[in-house]
Amino acid sequence: QVQLVESGGGAAQAGDSLRLSCSASGGTFSLLTMAWFRQAPEKGREFVGAISWDGTNSRAADSVKGRFTMSRDNAKNTVYLQMNGLETEDTAVYLCAASLSDQLRTQWTVYRYWGQGTQVTVSS
Repeated sequence: QVQLVESGGGAAQAGDSLRLSCSASGGTFSLLTMAWFRQAPEKGREFVGAISWDGTNSRAADSVKGRFTMSRDNAKNTVYLQMNGLETEDTAVYLCAASLSDQLRTQWTVYRYWGQGTQVTVSS
């Protein structure tokens, strides 16, 4: 059973940067496709980005493309989300997810393992 724990969220001003981390345990991290989703109040779970098991392939949602970057360190069992140029619309709970599929899927239903989430609040 894979456990995921996010960290790095908090309050920021528009234009600031934050880096989220997601640490994994209980499984073989290097086999997992990792993803970030976010959920704002009264909104559905939104795909943010995904990264392949070896970090060579990634995809990002149009809403964050050019501002957010995913990376991973398999030696540390950790995936990162670097968020630059934050906007108020980025305010949400950010959730880390993992899948045993090698496809970078955007649908949250295909991800088997989830963290509890970390809150990001961006003010103007």
